Amino acid sequence: MIKELHLRLLPEETANSRTLTQAICRETGETPDRIRAVRILKRSTDARQQVIRIHITLRIFVDEEPDTPEYRTITYADVSDAKPVVVVGAGPGGLFCALKLIELGLRPVVIERGKDVHERRKDIARISREHTLDPESNYAFGEGGAGAYSDGKLYTRSRKRGSVERILHIFCQHGAGASILSDAHPHIGTDKLPRIIERIRRQIIASGGEVHFRTCMEKLLVRNGEAVGVRARDGQVFTGPVVLATGHSARDVYGSFERQQLPLEPKGIAVGVRLEHPQALIDRIRYRRAEGRGDCLPAAEYRFTAQAAGRGVYSFCMCPGGFVIPAASAPEQVVVNGMSPSTRNSRWANAGMVVELRPEDLPALQQPFDKDSPLALMHFQEQLEQTCRLHGGMRQTAPAQRMTDFMHGRNSTDLPPSSYTPGLTPSPLHAWMPPFVVDRLREGFRQFDRNAPGFLSSEAVMIGVETRTSSPVRIPRHPETLQHVALRGLFPCGEGAGYAGGIVSAAIDGENCAAKAAEWMNCKR
Repeated sequence: MIKELHLRLLPEETANSRTLTQAICRETGETPDRIRAVRILKRSTDARQQVIRIHITLRIFVDEEPDTPEYRTITYADVSDAKPVVVVGAGPGGLFCALKLIELGLRPVVIERGKDVHERRKDIARISREHTLDPESNYAFGEGGAGAYSDGKLYTRSRKRGSVERILHIFCQHGAGASILSDAHPHIGTDKLPRIIERIRRQIIASGGEVHFRTCMEKLLVRNGEAVGVRARDGQVFTGPVVLATGHSARDVYGSFERQQLPLEPKGIAVGVRLEHPQALIDRIRYRRAEGRGDCLPAAEYRFTAQAAGRGVYSFCMCPGGFVIPAASAPEQVVVNGMSPSTRNSRWANAGMVVELRPEDLPALQQPFDKDSPLALMHFQEQLEQTCRLHGGMRQTAPAQRMTDFMHGRNSTDLPPSSYTPGLTPSPLHAWMPPFVVDRLREGFRQFDRNAPGFLSSEAVMIGVETRTSSPVRIPRHPETLQHVALRGLFPCGEGAGYAGGIVSAAIDGENCAAKAAEWMNCKR
């Protein structure tokens, strides 16, 4: 017999399988020996009331064993002799595009400018240890894309373009824990995600696809208004329709489009800082109790939004129990991001705190570049990242300021401990960041502190700068065919093309582009 039930339990009742089984027996009247298996379908924490509850939906197997696995699997056939599709970029958009192409009977040829996840890890370590940055292998570039070593959050609101559940099941098939299917905010963790990415790559190759590392696209090959392949910097040529899934930091791709006079559109972004608190402080604020989360609750999260002078101010990519990381993609930049391991057990909590910036805001920024260019916001990003490096000491050391000092416009004489391993240097962020951003951050922080008293704290440190929230450019495509508006056979995909905002939404877009590429090829036969 199979039963499904929804329970509201105390955190300690869900602490382990024994206490959970006791709660189930109390609710159902069954005895523990009759319950053969329990599957968690949905789980979330409700901290809105004084007594914290865990909402949990369960499937209970009474006197029988489950006869189906927790997740669905896909059988990938051999496509060694199939027609090729060139996939530029091995982030989530590119990898899930490649898997879908195999399902559809096509052979993906993936080219990636960076290194595989194993080699990439070594280059990432050098950024903190030696302050040296490889422009082709870093937190932005390499197998797995920007998400591989910056958290692995799988939560998305993008549910209209495709099946989020399908993407999660594919992650499980390649090694993710089944908890991502039930958690309200699923998260793999940067310690586990690289192994999953490696398994996806092995599946692509085992099915007859190709994956080429250290292979950077130099130019799209065009014939009679159609993309027919790409040429790499090393001279290699790869032919076939092209899915362009290069990620939001591949600025050279946007530059090449401009030189080839291919249409581009400016797109709004958000810029600001990475804000880091002690996790214990966030636990006390969010759970509203002096002991914080105790032994049975997860590290507390938050999500804040506000309006300040007509623009959104909001938290971005919140990382409980996490670390702040150096996310630049070139040596002359300092950029920060956040990540959490699967355990979320560090001493710190961090989040991007950013201000919405639209193309029409450029005149107010008073920057010395062509504000009519579709790349104007990209140039603004670059300039802010270079300024940040200057104030950080011309290394990967990041400029930082206590949150309360920022609010009062004063220098920080010292800084609290931080997870940012390249190191921090005190800097008056309020004096050199654009006033457009500074003033709105201050107003946003005041509003956040009213909603969560204690959030505005001298224990919190602001670390500059957070600029890579999304692509500053959109590569326009037809909404029905997903092909570029000026080039048949070119499918702009994912975050770098301006059509996704995270791992899952990029993966969905990758699958959609694969399906449209297959339709295109079938129509040409």
